Amino acid sequence: MTNPYVPLLVLMGIAMVLALGGVAASAVIGPKRYNRAKLDAYECGIEPTPHALGGGRFPVKYYLVAMTFIIFDIEVVFLYPWAVDFAYLATFGLVAMLAFLLLITVPFVYEWRRGGFEWV
Repeated sequence: MTNPYVPLLVLMGIAMVLALGGVAASAVIGPKRYNRAKLDAYECGIEPTPHALGGGRFPVKYYLVAMTFIIFDIEVVFLYPWAVDFAYLATFGLVAMLAFLLLITVPFVYEWRRGGFEWV
């Protein structure tokens, strides 16, 4: 009887060889002609504009959208296992998930009041 993890280890080994082989092959085979255009940052064909001395400020809306994405991703990650074992968890699981949902609504309400859901 073989170990059930052997196929997984073989697959991980093959993936590692392919990844490292691809990087090594591109370093050996790839062209090495560098010029000013290749070394500049790509700006979609638009010349980059100079930033303010302090680096400029991003609007808070960027961070609010990122917070929303992270909060709801975490919520979904915790809701899937709860939904799968709902019958087994019974009342304790229901109370724990309601407490979690109550806690997760705090940042939702905060962002709503800050205007993070207004796309004007």
